[in-house]
Amino acid sequence: MNLRMMISRLWSGHRAMAVAIPAVVLVAVLAGGLVAVSASGGFAQATPTAAPTPTATPAPTDTPEPTPEPTAVPIPTQTPFPSGMAYAQLDGVLTTAALANRLPMAVMIDNQVAARPQSGVSAASIVYQAPADGNQDRYMMIFQEGSSSSIGPVRSTRPYYVEWASEYKALLGHFGGSSIALKKTLPAMIAAKTIYNMDALRYKQGCPYKRISTRPRPHNAYTNTGALIACLKSLNYPATSQTAATRPFKEDAAIADRPAAQNITIAYRTGTVGYEYRWDSDSYLRITDGHYEIDPATDGHVLVRNIIVMYQTVAIDPRSEVGHSRPLISTVGSGKAIVFQEGRQIAATWKKTSISSLTRFYDKSGEEIPLVRGEIFIQSIPPGYAVTVK
Repeated sequence: MNLRMMISRLWSGHRAMAVAIPAVVLVAVLAGGLVAVSASGGFAQATPTAAPTPTATPAPTDTPEPTPEPTAVPIPTQTPFPSGMAYAQLDGVLTTAALANRLPMAVMIDNQVAARPQSGVSAASIVYQAPADGNQDRYMMIFQEGSSSSIGPVRSTRPYYVEWASEYKALLGHFGGSSIALKKTLPAMIAAKTIYNMDALRYKQGCPYKRISTRPRPHNAYTNTGALIACLKSLNYPATSQTAATRPFKEDAAIADRPAAQNITIAYRTGTVGYEYRWDSDSYLRITDGHYEIDPATDGHVLVRNIIVMYQTVAIDPRSEVGHSRPLISTVGSGKAIVFQEGRQIAATWKKTSISSLTRFYDKSGEEIPLVRGEIFIQSIPPGYAVTVK
């Protein structure tokens, strides 16, 4: 069978991990017969067999029989997944080894009302949402194993988005940016080789953006994963990941252990974002503008596996250009966080030790929190923003 045919998506047509791996069947002897237990958690009751007729127990003798030496039982080795497969660095999804180690591609995305709905969100491994200029907010979608035929609208970047992208040594796709981002933060990250810059206002040979006619400027700049990858070579950028930093991941909880429901709302200035947990797919339906979010690239619902709220101080950058009040978010340090996964919430702390180090999330005991394999939404908000959980 072709290796790519072995990969499918679990969440109702949405991007996720699924590989045709033969179930490992364990057999347990229970009171009336045999029960076959599959790796997927299912049970098949075997036909009970008649109990053997009891026989008399011989009387003990003065000289006990010698106990035989135990024989070592070999432990069977199992291949965790088929040859040529690997877990993706960014979101832990099982995919081909090539895609699992593809260069992360971060793209700045508009979130003004005129820019909605945004394309490509379903294929992203990680999505950041954070405040931007003028009481707006903005997304940064990061792609690795997922592919999308349409990504956009693409917009400008800010210093804190550059710092988040540098955690993954990612390509950064954008249409310009604030003065500090372009003159200070980006040059420093480029020199450190933690950012591969793909600025539409700097590279004008058509890589990798185009404007569509169905939306007004500046909400009409788009790209796609194929175009981004094709432009890597022309800019002498690597095609494979340049970092070994990863977060811990875990498998889905058993269906019986999942709660029936959980509803989350996060109040941004541009509108409330919501998440509705579905126990059957172990994922969250994302809600924007009061409706389930649809990705135009797939015409399907946006489903999320992990939602992480980071409380971070937002100030006005005193170095803003004349006529502008640019927001400034401190990404280095630590602060309060909440991790939502599998219908539950975990009180957490986020920590980032340097500009290009990976932001990590710890529980109250100081242990790093493993995430469920699949798409991650990281919501950066000031302490005053409301988060409601029902």
